[in-house]
Amino acid sequence: MPVGPAPRDSGKWWQTGRRPDYRFSLANERTFLAWIRTAIALIAGAVGIEQFASRLGTPAIRTGLALALLAAGGLLAATAYRRWAAVESAMRHDAELPGSSLMPALAVVIAVLAIVLVAVLVG
Repeated sequence: MPVGPAPRDSGKWWQTGRRPDYRFSLANERTFLAWIRTAIALIAGAVGIEQFASRLGTPAIRTGLALALLAAGGLLAATAYRRWAAVESAMRHDAELPGSSLMPALAVVIAVLAIVLVAVLVG
């Protein structure tokens, strides 16, 4: 997988170890961008609820849902970068790829928000 040494003595983590095959780096980047798109969708959902769903529950419920979506989107964006960097670093040092709690956590957050939204719409 590694194709050659990276420049030395730069002090930057992305220039340490051995440069991985570009296909793996590009796949890692595509995964990062998919997480970023998901974060943008969560943030857009927050804006949509707050701005265009005036009949959805009380103002407090709308604001709560919007804040939860905003927080999830921001956290997802920050975590996506950390995940990308950890995978890139592991590839550069021929190490095991790190595990991630990102997917189960996102699934739980989305499930809870969906249940709350259903409860608001039905009740």
